[in-house]
Amino acid sequence: MRSSLENLYALYLQHPAVSIDTRNLIPNSIFFALKGERFDANVFAASALEKGCVWAVVDDPKIAVDDRYILVDDVLQCLQDLAIHHRKQLTIPVIGITGSNGKTTSKELVNAVLSTQFKTHATQGNYNNHIGVPLTILSTPKDTEILIVEMGANRGGEVYELCKISQPNFGLVTSLGEEHLEGFGSYEAIVETETELFRAVKENNGLVFTNNLFHELVERSENQKRITFGRENADFTGELVCNDFFVGLRYKSETIQTQLVGDYNFSNILAAYVIGEYFNVSPEDIKHSLENYVPTMNRSQLVKTGKNTVISDAYNANPASMTAALESFAKFDTEKKFFVIGDMLELGDQSVLKHQEAISLTQKLGLNEGIFVGDIFQSISSENTFKNAEEARIFLSEQAFENYIFLIKGSRGIRLETVIDVL
Repeated sequence: MRSSLENLYALYLQHPAVSIDTRNLIPNSIFFALKGERFDANVFAASALEKGCVWAVVDDPKIAVDDRYILVDDVLQCLQDLAIHHRKQLTIPVIGITGSNGKTTSKELVNAVLSTQFKTHATQGNYNNHIGVPLTILSTPKDTEILIVEMGANRGGEVYELCKISQPNFGLVTSLGEEHLEGFGSYEAIVETETELFRAVKENNGLVFTNNLFHELVERSENQKRITFGRENADFTGELVCNDFFVGLRYKSETIQTQLVGDYNFSNILAAYVIGEYFNVSPEDIKHSLENYVPTMNRSQLVKTGKNTVISDAYNANPASMTAALESFAKFDTEKKFFVIGDMLELGDQSVLKHQEAISLTQKLGLNEGIFVGDIFQSISSENTFKNAEEARIFLSEQAFENYIFLIKGSRGIRLETVIDVL
């Protein structure tokens, strides 16, 4: 059957859960048969119904054989339209978070802080794209008091498109850096796209939290309601505190020691504190939540292997995050340091240059022990380079490392996390 958006929303209110994958269906949910480059989920619609979904939204007329199938022109557009309609019914604060680096960590920290006092709902994992954002909104429980939506982008205009779905009335841009240059084309385009969040929040008469470490963020948020934060010359200032591997924050008279590695996380921690304070979370609850947050998924994660210590930051990499990770790693006061650096993907015609700069940076910082992994690094230099993670893993397993600190950093596609077990 065909259905209007209003009728579909009425069905959604009866069964407020959405599934898109027959491998992990939510019972009594509505299945949306999305298409991808290599798949067409229309062919799985019947299976979804057999496994417990109540309706299946499809865009192939041949599939819609009875009233359990809802035929639409475009399943993805329908999913997004449904999310937009549902968002309009919500009268709660919606915090949008984007940025070149640190958005997932910031989202997790903000959620940890706010959840001490409010019923929060936040993006799961990195469901931060044109599919993940509507799924986040449509999975918002009825009793949610604050919604936190992470938004990612790899091309111009994408953040604003996600803002049209999520309609944030609060915003945080964590950082700016050269990322996804293959899609963006230039750093200027990245700045323009990430700060689209500011424009969207302004249109919603909301407030943004501005990291004054980046002058572009300060400039782009000048003519709207904002709170600035940073190390100096801001509405709220904090001081970086480092203790062994971990980064901390001194804010007012409070010292907070987190379980995050790398001083590049300072802004993420301070942002979470400032946002918590804005929403009147007590200093005690903010401190407790920040100190007890444990990173996962190879994001600034400290791993003790028994013989060595590994800083696993292998979920993603771009020139800015690579520089920050290497500079932070170089500050550790030990001679037993070894880096395992992987290719930074999706950099377009800047790729070779940025990888050459990464090699040069290790030399400049005096990081003399380490290897480079991936086709791009191997095309630049034959010294200390390996084609893939498996070759690097074999090499590392043959060494006698003990009491070393390792930095593991590279794009997700290089799969550097697979070398950790041999260290």
